Amino acid sequence: MDATPAPSTQIQMTGAARAVALEVLLRGPVSRSRIAQRLGLSAGSLTRLTRPLVDAGLLVEEDSGPDRESRAGRRSRPLAVNPAAYHFLGVKVTGDAVHAVLTNLRAEALTSARRPLTDRGPASVVAAVRELADECTAGGPPVSRVGVSLGGHVREHTTVITAPFLGWTGEVPLGGLLSKTLSLPVVVDNDLLALTRAEHWFGAARGHDRCAVLTIGSGIGYGLVMHDTVVDSPDAGIGLLSHVPLDPLGPLCPDGHRGCATAMLTQSSLCAAVSVGLRRPVSYEECLDLAASGDPVAARVVTDAGRALGRLVAAIANFTLVRKIVLAGEGVRLAEVARAAVDEAVREGRTPSAVPLQLDIRESDFTHWARGAATTAIQAHVLDM
Repeated sequence: MDATPAPSTQIQMTGAARAVALEVLLRGPVSRSRIAQRLGLSAGSLTRLTRPLVDAGLLVEEDSGPDRESRAGRRSRPLAVNPAAYHFLGVKVTGDAVHAVLTNLRAEALTSARRPLTDRGPASVVAAVRELADECTAGGPPVSRVGVSLGGHVREHTTVITAPFLGWTGEVPLGGLLSKTLSLPVVVDNDLLALTRAEHWFGAARGHDRCAVLTIGSGIGYGLVMHDTVVDSPDAGIGLLSHVPLDPLGPLCPDGHRGCATAMLTQSSLCAAVSVGLRRPVSYEECLDLAASGDPVAARVVTDAGRALGRLVAAIANFTLVRKIVLAGEGVRLAEVARAAVDEAVREGRTPSAVPLQLDIRESDFTHWARGAATTAIQAHVLDM
């Protein structure tokens, strides 16, 4: 685990000290002069705010970094967060399993585990999370907070309103149930929002105050960050981009839309199209393997999907004015196999004078999604200090 020690005392921070800690967490290692400039603080005020954070072990001084010398001629060491200061359990719930990861304060995975769901009821989910918490934390550091994410609508980070993959249609006080069982504070989040928080705070979009996350897999997910804040609303996480039209000649989706994002980009849609052409059932990975090897049927389907993905990426960038888009999800390998088609469609969909778009492809598994849940817990914990 982490070599640096945990804090010696519990920290109670003022608003200004919290702002400093967040600045270091999100952008560190960072120089004191940079922190003071960004937060509008004097050198004396910054010293007063950071000293107790360093003494308590939340922040550490690094031996090398962006600072060279202070105005007094003494070398100034940049500040970084102590990753061992606190630990968090992140949990991703799917329709058939629960995935957990123990992380440090930087959302770096330390251990992970998985449990199948015997059924999809709340009691089964709570029991699975309890087992995973015991497994991931056995003999390790204490956990400060637990984050849980799932596909659905969550109110106030505690009550699940709907969870289609679990078959939940009525309100479930999942946060309260888990908090009572684990004797720990628990925050519950929509899985796409949680993943967006992780990419913004600790992932490919770190340091970008505006960015978007697009996921492809069993469905189409979309998250947006504006002014360093994840955009949340009652419609977040319900698949608003699922039926955006991308190809007027494309296949039909289950709702009867021709060439929409669901019809063009989801794993099941690609498998169905290739299976029809080859006259035999084909898995998603086989679809991509065949396309990469030059099979005419799979290559056509995957190339068309790549173009559709590029059109969707270009539309997101054009409407939101973001420069950074992160592609993730269990189906993201499509973007790698069809990268040439994706890039071509992005270029066609953007005016030549537009600022170049930064497109990151993130390999994703359920541990990656669980880190998103841990990030929600980290965010809640730091903001509550």
